[in-house]
Amino acid sequence: MKNGAEILLECLLEHNVDTVFGYPGGAVLNIYDALYKYSDKIRHILTAHEQGASHAADGYARATGKTGVVFATSGPGATNLVTGLATAYMDSIPVVAITGNVANDLLGRDSFQEVDITGITTPITKHNFIVKDVNDLADTVRQAFKIAQSGRKGPVLIDIPKDVTAAKCEYHPQKPLTTEIRFDDFDSDIKSAVELIEKAKRPLLFLGGGVIASGASGEATAFARKRNIPVTMSLMGLGGFPSEDPLNLGMIGMHGSYHSNHSSHLCDLLIACGVRFSDRVAGNRKLFCPNAKIIHIDIDPSEFNKNVFADLTIHGDLKDILGKLTQQISPSSNSDWIDEIKSWKLKKPSKQNNDSLPKPRSVIKAVHKLFGDSIVVTDVGQHQMWVAQCYPFSYPRQLLTSGGLGTMGYGLGAAIGAQIACPQKRVVLFTGDGSFHMNMNELVTVSSYNLPIVIILMNNTVLGMVRQWQKRFYQSRFSATDPKRKTNYIKLAETFGICGMTIETEDDIEPVISKAYNLNKPVLIDCRISPDANVLPMIPPGGIATDMILEMD
Repeated sequence: MKNGAEILLECLLEHNVDTVFGYPGGAVLNIYDALYKYSDKIRHILTAHEQGASHAADGYARATGKTGVVFATSGPGATNLVTGLATAYMDSIPVVAITGNVANDLLGRDSFQEVDITGITTPITKHNFIVKDVNDLADTVRQAFKIAQSGRKGPVLIDIPKDVTAAKCEYHPQKPLTTEIRFDDFDSDIKSAVELIEKAKRPLLFLGGGVIASGASGEATAFARKRNIPVTMSLMGLGGFPSEDPLNLGMIGMHGSYHSNHSSHLCDLLIACGVRFSDRVAGNRKLFCPNAKIIHIDIDPSEFNKNVFADLTIHGDLKDILGKLTQQISPSSNSDWIDEIKSWKLKKPSKQNNDSLPKPRSVIKAVHKLFGDSIVVTDVGQHQMWVAQCYPFSYPRQLLTSGGLGTMGYGLGAAIGAQIACPQKRVVLFTGDGSFHMNMNELVTVSSYNLPIVIILMNNTVLGMVRQWQKRFYQSRFSATDPKRKTNYIKLAETFGICGMTIETEDDIEPVISKAYNLNKPVLIDCRISPDANVLPMIPPGGIATDMILEMD
């Protein structure tokens, strides 16, 4: 006989959960009391805010492929998870959120800190549950973990009234439920795909986040190399194909490389793997890849023909499908197509801001030189796109970033989760002063657990990406994008017990980053970049590759 809180923790142990992120409160007191007893088996990371905890669970999941777990109390504790759950949902990240609620007999009475969190999170979770009987708790937790990892991964929420965590029933251990999904036979689709691939003169492989989620990076690499097919990636697909491979064209889309976007515009076959064709890739859906037939491979059939029409769709797991395609295609050089693309690589955005301030790309390249294959986390904005454009990602799960929701304030929590998950690696967070202000309270978590995260704060004193749009599309009417904040980031870092450093010129870059690397403890670097540094290339909203902007006044 165990109470509900103990059954919950036993079920977490069934699923090899050794770390949870969270914040205690009245409705989860029973769970935290049980956690005290299980502290030798399950580590709890206390964050400053539930949103930080949700992003940490997300970062833990992205860095490992395991399911991240977050605890929160009822009412505001539960609602503070919403942004984190929506972030995980948009990027298909497996997270299980456990929220407490008021006791069963208080539900629906506007009780203190009562909220209908299952109603609130229905659109932003794969599934959610409220458990009103302790006898249903174990099976519900097992189902939640299965759903989070099955098919297209995503977040699941379990809401547990306080009396359920106190009630007792018999607990019987079980093995985790299988997450395998059976697909219809797709051999005929594979045959059709092979025919299209072998007829194509200008094929292009387009990898999205699905290649990371399915663990299909090796299969994608073998497929591309056998047929010598150039490879482009969405933001979520970066790391899914080795950066050092000459077939790698980099990112596609609004801020993708010139040669990547130009290749998509002129290719005659696009093999799209685990992608959504979002508006940041296909700005003009009707004219995207106008000369190409499209093969779309995905585990989620609801993505087929949602944004861009495909000539052939294959429903299944990328790892399996790409493996079969590689077996059946014949080798090719595609030499004429490869040579044509090489000539486009010479086309680059014009250089800007010839002042003494540090250049964002110089900073990123210096970080890579020292930190190499470290895990890289970003917030959202210009710094995110600069990192996506020029940091050489060489393996899956190296880049953690909010792609679909574009969550400013995501980075610090996610960096905490990644560093907890991978203590053997260094974690570097690139953020902007706008994003950093959103959740900088999590510096206390970094400091409290002495996590050796290096924070590169791209400080342009403005809301850079929005300001860039105002400059280009709103005749430089800079409305509310120059907040004139007086934050002293060095003193702020020191207040939290973190080492603060400053980069003010190009000459400061390598010495400061080298010092931060050698310290092997939490560091915040205030990097003073120009407010007029822009992210280029840029395809305007609703535009196509031929509309690419390569210079701005």
